[in-house]
Amino acid sequence: MNSSSAIDIAAVGAELASLAAISEQAAPAVTRIVFSDHDMLARAFVQEHCVAAGLSVRHDAVGNMFARWPGTEPAVPAVATGSHIDAIPNAGAYDGTVGVVGGLEAIRVLQRAGFRPRRSIELLVFTAEEPTRFGLGCLGSRLLAGTLNPALADALRDSTGRTLADWRVTRGFDGALESAGLDAGHYHAFVELHIEQGGSLERDGVDLGVVEKIAAPSSFRLELTGEGGHAGAVMMPGRRDALLAGAEVALAVERAVRASGSDDTVGTTGVFRIEPGAVNSVPARAHLEIDLRDTDVTAREKARREIEASMGEICMRRGVEARWQVINSDPPAVCSAAILAAIESAAADCGLSHRRMVSRAYHDTLFMSLFGPVAMIFIPCHNGWSHRPDEYASPMHIAGGIAALAGALRRLAA
Repeated sequence: MNSSSAIDIAAVGAELASLAAISEQAAPAVTRIVFSDHDMLARAFVQEHCVAAGLSVRHDAVGNMFARWPGTEPAVPAVATGSHIDAIPNAGAYDGTVGVVGGLEAIRVLQRAGFRPRRSIELLVFTAEEPTRFGLGCLGSRLLAGTLNPALADALRDSTGRTLADWRVTRGFDGALESAGLDAGHYHAFVELHIEQGGSLERDGVDLGVVEKIAAPSSFRLELTGEGGHAGAVMMPGRRDALLAGAEVALAVERAVRASGSDDTVGTTGVFRIEPGAVNSVPARAHLEIDLRDTDVTAREKARREIEASMGEICMRRGVEARWQVINSDPPAVCSAAILAAIESAAADCGLSHRRMVSRAYHDTLFMSLFGPVAMIFIPCHNGWSHRPDEYASPMHIAGGIAALAGALRRLAA
């Protein structure tokens, strides 16, 4: 196997299209919230194709799926690949699914070529990479890595008040969440294939991105409490306007990340809600959620401290009370030199151009890195668009990514 011609791209395209059709919204939008009926149908679809490929399938207590192709030495740590199939509302057909369907096709390519792995090769389908239902992304991989307290995880609630414990047991994923954790060294290597979710590869005409670092994500919740009142009756000198305090905090986020000293620091105030939300009422409360990330934890923490200091000054000056809550604060991932070399050798064999790059979006690979060596392969997506119905990766680029993945798995499992 030395080129993407070994890929059955027609089958891959059909499988991606079938998954996209399992959606709570009409095409071209894709919505699959974890544990919904559509999510369960999509899981069953993937499992059916894994079984057809001769893989043995199991699930853990949170619903992570593991489909294994046994090697000649099944007792040694396996090589793994995979991604997710849940999709945020009004999403597209390629985020996550390329890594699942593409990972399965990489295994089938090796099978068709007559390769017999020494190490088992395992395809993972992670539960709840997206934060849609429970407000926390990478739920399944966090539990695998042991970074999320199982009791706190089970107590997570969705917008209707239903807990993770209720949802997972209802869907047949019972047992203690503690059992989902995997030991250090469980996998010899993990490689995730994913669309870039950025436009640099397409813009520069590069076939593959070889991800050497994944940015460290952190997120925060800020509750601001001022004092409401009639818009005509509360005069300006005496106002304690929670919205205006929140607006200043959002601008402080921008200032802090621009002054961090790192080109990779980014900050986003992605949620901003006010109450009571009436045109003739002074905003009494504001709810903000802030995303802050960098490949350099030191730069990220410098920005965080500056944001907190600014928040204190703003709230004191405006007479607004603040409650600051950390949602998550995760370390960055540095990818394995050996896996990067395997990917680059495979890409060269396939005649695919490639370059090293940083992933500023985070993925399940970030948490897999906490207990074993990892790397990622990015393929171009049109205009860098993702998490929207017009998200698109071409068959040529998908085939190239699968070919490089298959070549890397072959090297790592031999």
